[in-house]
Amino acid sequence: MSVFDSTGANTSQGLSPSTAENCAFCRIVRREAPARVVHADDDVVAFFPLEPAVIGHVLIVPTKHVATVWDLDRNTAHQLADASLRVSHALRRALHPEGLNLIQSNGQAATQTVDHLHVHVLPRWASDPIDDFWPDTSPWSDLDLDKARAAIAEQM
Repeated sequence: MSVFDSTGANTSQGLSPSTAENCAFCRIVRREAPARVVHADDDVVAFFPLEPAVIGHVLIVPTKHVATVWDLDRNTAHQLADASLRVSHALRRALHPEGLNLIQSNGQAATQTVDHLHVHVLPRWASDPIDDFWPDTSPWSDLDLDKARAAIAEQM
């Protein structure tokens, strides 16, 4: 079974494939949809989501339509990393958070809801409404971990 639909779009992540024409984030990039933009340049746009998880929650998207990290070229990755660092420092100076999360999700299983790669920059406070999403313990044996490490290292 192919993970590509009739247009050639990768559908293996369980998301409805979007194109630059119908993508919500591309409409923001093209300034066809309203957004609270905090930064924009030729490579990235950073803006508040419609429903921020905390005050100062920023999304950073590449200006070209890229669905997931697996579709990302190295130059765009560098631009996203640089913008993430710059936004993180701006948030620290402006809002003085106690901590910060950088989250980038790929595919439905990882809670990606918009088929355009984006980085969440979340300033954090001990009293904020975001739950701890890490499990308390790891269910993986040493053998499982050793096998996974070997398989990943082989692909590097």
